[in-house]
Amino acid sequence: MIGAGENSAGTLGIVMLCHTALDRAQQVARFWAAGGCPVVIHLDRSVPGDAAKELRAALADLGAVRVIQRHRCPWGRWGIVAATLDATADLLAANPGVRHVALTSGACLPLRPVAEMMAWLAERADTDFIESVSVHDVSWTVGGLSVERFTRWFPFDWRRQRWLFDAAVEVQRALGLRREVPRPLDPHLGSQWWCLTRVTLEAILNDPKRRRYERYFRHVWIPDEAYFQTLARRHARRIESRSLTLAKFDRNGRPHLFYDDHLQLLRRSDCFIARKIWPQAERLYDFFLTDKVAQGRPVNPQPERIARHFARAERQRLEGRAGLYMQSRFPAETVTRDKTAGPYAMLCGFSALYPGIAKWLSDAAGTRVHGHLYARERVEFAGGARVWNGALSDSAALRDYNPRMFLTNLIWNTRGERQVFQYAPQDATDPGLETFIATDANAHVAIISGGWVLGFVGRDPADPEVRRELAALQKSELALLERLRGPEARAQVRIWTLAEYLEAPDDNLALMLAHIAPGAEASKPPERVALDWVGPFVASTRNAGLPLVTLGDYPTGAAPASGGWRAPE
Repeated sequence: MIGAGENSAGTLGIVMLCHTALDRAQQVARFWAAGGCPVVIHLDRSVPGDAAKELRAALADLGAVRVIQRHRCPWGRWGIVAATLDATADLLAANPGVRHVALTSGACLPLRPVAEMMAWLAERADTDFIESVSVHDVSWTVGGLSVERFTRWFPFDWRRQRWLFDAAVEVQRALGLRREVPRPLDPHLGSQWWCLTRVTLEAILNDPKRRRYERYFRHVWIPDEAYFQTLARRHARRIESRSLTLAKFDRNGRPHLFYDDHLQLLRRSDCFIARKIWPQAERLYDFFLTDKVAQGRPVNPQPERIARHFARAERQRLEGRAGLYMQSRFPAETVTRDKTAGPYAMLCGFSALYPGIAKWLSDAAGTRVHGHLYARERVEFAGGARVWNGALSDSAALRDYNPRMFLTNLIWNTRGERQVFQYAPQDATDPGLETFIATDANAHVAIISGGWVLGFVGRDPADPEVRRELAALQKSELALLERLRGPEARAQVRIWTLAEYLEAPDDNLALMLAHIAPGAEASKPPERVALDWVGPFVASTRNAGLPLVTLGDYPTGAAPASGGWRAPE
C-alpha cells in the first residue's frame, strides 16, 4: 500500500476499480494526482501478484495514490460493491479535505482539466451526481429483470453459469418465492459511475443498518447498479439523477468502446469523464491527458449532444444502412426502412413517345438518365457506357441473375446523384423487381400506360403473332399497374393512360418533371413521334378481338396533334 502524502488536500477524490490495462490505469492515476486529487486504486484480486507489484512500484513516487487489493470482482456480483465501499472508506479516512468522490474504472478517461471539474463541483457542494431511477420506472433494463432483481435470489453467475442462472429464476417464479426488501429502502437503479458528496458517503458507510443492507444486496443481481443508487435516495440532501461519466450501452447492455476516431465526438460532449476507452487508443490518451484540452472554455457537461450519434449507430447496427445489401448483413424482407440508398425515378412509355427524352430530361433536371436498364439484349447505361459505378456490367445475364440487387447496387454506387431509367413491358420484366420498386418509398414512378404500343409502328395488327405479342405485353403492364396501386405500395406514382396524357401533353410533361425532379425547370418540350397511325391500329386490334385497354379511351377516328385532336389526312 502506498500512503497518502502532501497532495491529499484536493476537494475531489477518485476511486478507480481496475483489473486490466494497468499501464493505462497508472497513466490516468498520474493525471488525477497531478491535478491535486487523492486516488485510491482497487485492484481485482484476480490480477496476478507480479502485475500488482509493478503497478505499486510505478506509482511509488506519488504520495496521493493508494493501491489496495482486497476483493474479487466478477461482473454482476457483490465484490464490485465491496471493493467500492472499502476504497471509498480508505480515501475519506486519509483525506479529510475531500468533499466529492468520483467512482471510475481503469478504462475511464478524464476529458477535461481536473481544476475545471473541481471548480464545477465546488459550486454544487451539496449535490450528489448519481443516476438513480425507481425500479418501477426503469425502461432500459436488459434481460427481463427489473423488480425481480430485488425480490429473487441469484446464487449463480450469469456469465459462467447461464443455464443454472435462468433455471433458478424460473424455479423461484414457479414456486412463488420472493425476498422482502429491507424497510425503509425504496429500490432504485442507475449507472454504476457516480460522484457523491462526502456527507452522503459517510452516511452510507455509517448507516446503523449497513450490515443488514449488505446481506440483502449480496443476492441482488448486478448490485453495483442498485446499492449506492438506492441508499443515496435515503441519505442524500440533493440529487441530480445523472452521471458525470459518459457511458453508452447497446441494446444488449454492453458498453460502447471509444476509439481514436471518436476524439472529436468526445470533445463535443463536454463531459468530465468517459468510459469505456480502448486501451490502444493512443490518440485519445495523448490528447486528453495533456494540456491540449485546457484550451477550451469551461461549460456544463452535455452528453445529450452526442446521444443522436449513438442512436443512429445503434439503429444502423440493427437495420443496416438503407440501400446497402451485403453478405454479412442482408436485411429481412420485413424491414420497413427505405430499400434503396436514395431517390430514383422509373419512366414507362415516355421514351416511346419522346425519342429524345433522355437528353432533354438530363439537361432540364440535372439527373443521370439511362435508357432501358432492363432491356433484354443489354443494360442501356447513360451514354452507352459498358461499365457503370461499382463495376456494374452492361451484361444482361449478370443483371438478370438478381434484378433487384442490380438496382440497389446502382443506386448505392451513385449516392448523391439521382438516377432515372426507362422501363417497358418489352423489357426483361421481373415480378419481384416490380414489387420491390412498388414498395420502395424512394421510387418515383411516372407511367404513360399503353405508351409501349407506339413501338409497333409499321406492324400489322391482323398478324396473329403481333396480336399474341400485344396481349402478352398488355397483361404484363396490367400486372405492373396492379402492383403500383396495391395496398403495400410506398412508391410515389403518377399514371396517365396514353389517351389522357395526349389531351394536354406539354402540361403533363411538366407534371412528370416536377414529380421526379422537384424544382427543375423545363425548356422547350422534346419532339414527339408521329401518332396518325395509332387510332387505326387500335381500332384494327380491337376488331380482331384484342381491346388495348391500357391506352384508355383512345379515339380511333382521329389522330392527336400538339394542339389537340384533328382528323387524319
